[in-house]
Amino acid sequence: MTPIEIGLLSVSAIVILIYLGVYIPIALGVVSFVSIWLMRDNFDLSMNLLKIALSDSVMEYTFATVPLFTFMGIVVSKAGLGSDIYDVMNAGFRKIKGGIGMATVGANAVFAAVTGSSIASASVFSTVAVPQMQRHEYNPRFAVGVVAGSSVLGMIIPPSAMLIIYSFVAEQSVGDMFLAGVVPGIMLAIAYIGAIAFAGKFFPNFVGGKPAEDYEPMSKMEVASKTLPLVFLIFVVLGGIYTGWLSPVEAGAAGATVGLLIAFLRRRMTLKMFWQALVETGHITAAILFLITAASIYSRMLGLAALPNELGDIIANNQFSFAMIMILYVCLMLFLGTLLDTASIILIVVPLFLPIIESLGLSPVWFGIVTVVGAEIGLLTPPLGISCFVIKSTLNDDRIKLKDVFLGALPFAFVMLLVLILLIIFPSLSTAILR
Repeated sequence: MTPIEIGLLSVSAIVILIYLGVYIPIALGVVSFVSIWLMRDNFDLSMNLLKIALSDSVMEYTFATVPLFTFMGIVVSKAGLGSDIYDVMNAGFRKIKGGIGMATVGANAVFAAVTGSSIASASVFSTVAVPQMQRHEYNPRFAVGVVAGSSVLGMIIPPSAMLIIYSFVAEQSVGDMFLAGVVPGIMLAIAYIGAIAFAGKFFPNFVGGKPAEDYEPMSKMEVASKTLPLVFLIFVVLGGIYTGWLSPVEAGAAGATVGLLIAFLRRRMTLKMFWQALVETGHITAAILFLITAASIYSRMLGLAALPNELGDIIANNQFSFAMIMILYVCLMLFLGTLLDTASIILIVVPLFLPIIESLGLSPVWFGIVTVVGAEIGLLTPPLGISCFVIKSTLNDDRIKLKDVFLGALPFAFVMLLVLILLIIFPSLSTAILR
């Protein structure tokens, strides 16, 4: 077989293995290793490329951001700052039709700015927001759909593990990717709130809910005590990166330190919880860095097979326009999103399409935001829909079926698609903050 044929079979084999449940880094690494061996008929070459993949990936100083931001997010989550910001948002939106849903979106957006995890957001707000909405007679499908839809903000608003993974695959600055995610993340949050207001007016039965008659307004001191710690933490992390005072690694270290101090000062962090946070950080960091290493050898396999060049030639020979390329790319991501998780999609499709994007003179940073938003839609769509599964398992409520979670999340997946189209049409929405 030719290298191109081996490369095509390898990509197909990786998708099938991941779908069958094989651990993603194992599928990427083993298939890529064997493919290089078959293409060059040289076992030593495969071993050498594996060594290079290790030295060029996890040993990079930049990837110190992974454990630092992971630890910060876990500490903030364990300290209960997510429920605090939800209480404040709830106070502001409570009297509006669908207001508790809007509060959930707003709180998720703020919470995402310090956790960077859709899964953490889904688990926290499933226990905080859904019972509140049920108590006020909101439609259960709407309640779980809001939590599922807004949970994806954790992967777009920085710091985000997916943006870090993309920055490695595309060889882009982590700081630039973080800054580029700010505007699209805020756009998506505003679009969600607008969609809830629209549904509340024109589809009131889907939203449900009754007036919050038992609500007591918060005092200014209570609002300040619940919001200022989180606002200060966001200022330290994103403000430090934006002003150039801190590198992404330094911002991660500063954020982890400030988050830990806040948790201890508010007496919400015991030594046992601290140890649990360290252990959990180790597990997550090991998984992400293993994934990055596997992605490195996968990219080298694609280069040896010349698949990106072949795909570029096909597009050039058929004279595909920019619009056709992006339609093809988005459709591919939406299809893969029904089968694979976000990280798998990024690792599989970006090395294939990035050379084409660069040849068109388009920004790899913009392409990264488009990729993450497109891949994140998969978190809300069956049969995989990781966020939906997390919400169902966290609630442990027999009255709410998995089908209800998926149907409730469907309108929010559609809103994400509309925002994605806007980001494609207007690339400056992603890159303006970098200028």
